[in-house]
Amino acid sequence: MATHPTHEPSLLAIRDPDARPHAALAASERLALLRDWLSQHARVIVAYSGGVDSSLLLRVAHDVLGERALGVIGVSDSYASRELQLALDQAARFGARVRTVTTGELADPVFASNPTDRCYHCKSELYAQLTQVAAEWGGAEGPAVIVDGTIADDLSDWRPGRRAADERDVRSPLAELGFRKTDVRMAAESLGLSSAHKPASPCLASRIPYGTAITREALNQVEQAEALLRDLGFTELRVRHHGETARIEVPLADLPRLAAPGVRDEAVKGLQSLGFRWVALDLAGLRSGGLNPPEVLAQAAQTAQAKS
Repeated sequence: MATHPTHEPSLLAIRDPDARPHAALAASERLALLRDWLSQHARVIVAYSGGVDSSLLLRVAHDVLGERALGVIGVSDSYASRELQLALDQAARFGARVRTVTTGELADPVFASNPTDRCYHCKSELYAQLTQVAAEWGGAEGPAVIVDGTIADDLSDWRPGRRAADERDVRSPLAELGFRKTDVRMAAESLGLSSAHKPASPCLASRIPYGTAITREALNQVEQAEALLRDLGFTELRVRHHGETARIEVPLADLPRLAAPGVRDEAVKGLQSLGFRWVALDLAGLRSGGLNPPEVLAQAAQTAQAKS
């Protein structure tokens, strides 16, 4: 039987994804390790969002543990309603149990002020809710273990939410077993998951620059703006909210199509109808973490290195 590594908090301070555990394993072998890891827990709660990482984790947990696996979705103003429906529909297709909890991070003035560690405050609220579910849902063996979909690639990015996970003893088996995004997508495709090639869709608050207050109105604007662009045929995109300006990011290959007169006119008209005065197309293209300032990333790397 495959074995899995013990939980090592220092793992989450790795800044180089190539330093991941089991680096030489094929995706199928890594998937076998994940099954073994999950089989050694009586009950598992998956912090589920519908993204490919947490989807793979929930699917495998369901396959291994059946009714002893539970997906929990945190529903808030930062979580697009489209993403919620996609997540629920996918879980229903493979029969996993899913529960929703309401998180109220906007009521937290620190989160609403949008500091650089915004994700810490959001995840703290979510994991507090999941900890309560774990205590209530646990059996004679005690509370269920909480797991999230963090992968090895995430460890090189600015992820203040990791601190909240550590504080609540949330495990990250995909990262612990060295899954990178390519491994996750290959495994998800082999299992027939609809999210196997789903573009990443971070929370709506990530579209608002640090230091700019997060409001329900701004989040709604972003959600509607991105829905409008998807209706125009774009699948990978971000609409960054800069007050009266909407800054659109799409992959470089999509820039000519979005700039074409007919599509451009529809995008401008639609976004202005949502309350934006100016509509800008970012010629640098789509990039994950596009609002993370370099100094924040540098400080994060220094902090992780000091702790390792």
